[in-house]
Amino acid sequence: MASAEKLADGIDRFIDLVGRATSWLALVLALVMGSNVLLRYGFSIGSIWMQEFEWHIMVPICVFGMSYALRHGEHVRVDVLFQYLSPRNKRLVEVISAVCAMLLSVIVIWLCIPYVWQSWSIGEGTANPGGIDYRYIVKALIPIGFALFFVQSLSEAIKSTLALRRA
Repeated sequence: MASAEKLADGIDRFIDLVGRATSWLALVLALVMGSNVLLRYGFSIGSIWMQEFEWHIMVPICVFGMSYALRHGEHVRVDVLFQYLSPRNKRLVEVISAVCAMLLSVIVIWLCIPYVWQSWSIGEGTANPGGIDYRYIVKALIPIGFALFFVQSLSEAIKSTLALRRA
């Protein structure tokens, strides 16, 4: 049991580190979006590259942020029903939810590997003139993000199972 708790704690610390590092991208995104608005409406200057850069920044925020949100209990849950459950049933729901999240992560990773591989093999870039090439790098973040989500779901399953056993 102690080794399982240590594993869960290590995962939590790692996800916190990834989440804090990724959170700086939100500042970058705000600055890029603000610059785009200022340039477009203040100076009538538009840039396809800058517009594409916005969603290139958004991808890691989303795919890495979901594991950080799960880590800190900021994920979507139906608290209207959950609040009426006993502590034991809450833990049971959390274990089942964590296992389902792990299964979902495996399915998404499995399904997106060919998608990412195809993108890498052709060196996929943008279809827009003046846009950002190397789109395959952004697509490769999808399985990485879901791998992080899988690992954090494993941590949640461990913690909930241990709490269920203690209850």
